[in-house]
Amino acid sequence: MAETVEIPLFPLQAVLFPGGPLPLRIFEPRYVDMISRCMKDGIGFGVLLVQAEPEGDVTGTHELGTVARIVDWDQLSDGTLGVIVVGDGRFTLRDAWRQDDGLNIGRVVLLAAEPIVPLPERYHDMARLLEGVFEDLGAHYRHVTPDFGDAGWVGFRLAELLPIDMEHKQHCLELFDPLARLAYLEPLLKSLGR
Repeated sequence: MAETVEIPLFPLQAVLFPGGPLPLRIFEPRYVDMISRCMKDGIGFGVLLVQAEPEGDVTGTHELGTVARIVDWDQLSDGTLGVIVVGDGRFTLRDAWRQDDGLNIGRVVLLAAEPIVPLPERYHDMARLLEGVFEDLGAHYRHVTPDFGDAGWVGFRLAELLPIDMEHKQHCLELFDPLARLAYLEPLLKSLGR
């Protein structure tokens, strides 16, 4: 049976994928407090893609998101907090409310991880493309362990790295079949190569 938990929510104009990094610049007091509490308690927070403005409001988000695990942080020169998170499991938002301090809290159902599927030969070119750029992705990806033979890992990395719109990225997050995700990305990748 799926587990239901309460977690802080961070609505963003971004999609976080399982196993993938997301750098964040935190400056609002409610989110600075959230990061502090998550680090102290060793818990994650939920990232949800905003469908409608304003960013930060849960009422205009998609219902499927990803739990973010904090892996690194630093005080930036402008006084803001620089945080790097890596996506953990996905969740479905069941209910949400706003605390007095403005922080959104959600009751979410944690979803099972999708099955690990070996990368079919048909998609080896997509994995080679990733291999060619992986070393150049910079510091944010130092917390990501490559697995070019896993169809799910390859699909998630392509979805986060390709310059496609957020709704395409969200669709990839909502697919729980790694091969269906690669099949969805294949024509998008080809169209970018023109």
